[in-house]
Amino acid sequence: MKIFLLISKYVKPLHEVDRVLPAHREFLQRFYDDGTFLVSGPLNPRTGGAIVAVGESREDIQNVLAEDPFFTEGISEYEILEFSPTKVSEKWERVFSG
Repeated sequence: MKIFLLISKYVKPLHEVDRVLPAHREFLQRFYDDGTFLVSGPLNPRTGGAIVAVGESREDIQNVLAEDPFFTEGISEYEILEFSPTKVSEKWERVFSG
């Protein structure tokens, strides 16, 4: 399993973000439920968001993001960063050692 940091950048005004936000939250929940997403939230200031995800490959993560209403409606662009944790707190150790 690989670890990914997904950074979204809004490319539309916040009123458009807010219009699609309920559908985006449903999308997030679906992938929390299947174990793909570990943590997520908006950036401060509110110019986008971040998601920590796990997947077999970058392609798998791209396929997940292709279902995001923020992506399909042109609200947000994503940067996908793969990283290798070298130090993990005991609270998160189970997540990253799996």
